[in-house]
Amino acid sequence: MSVEFMGTIIAALSLIIAYMGYRINKQRQQLQSDQSLRSETEKETEVRTSLLYISRGIDDIKVDLKANEKDVAEISERVTRVEESTKQAHKRIDNISPD
Repeated sequence: MSVEFMGTIIAALSLIIAYMGYRINKQRQQLQSDQSLRSETEKETEVRTSLLYISRGIDDIKVDLKANEKDVAEISERVTRVEESTKQAHKRIDNISPD
């Protein structure tokens, strides 16, 4: 084997090793990219789930608030009737008293 042939073999092996290193690095980068994408997707899913849960909680609070507003309106109406009845009772009591 001549020196030139050995040099050619070494150069060819160097190219093969460099190409293999490039492919391994490319695969590693793709794997890291996929893992990063999965991680981001999981986090985004958690955030969306949390937002959905919060949204449903707000909807429940709105329903409760409307029910409370209705109750307050009914109580207000009853208080008005009681005040009118009290006024009438005071007038009747004033008419009964022997002043």
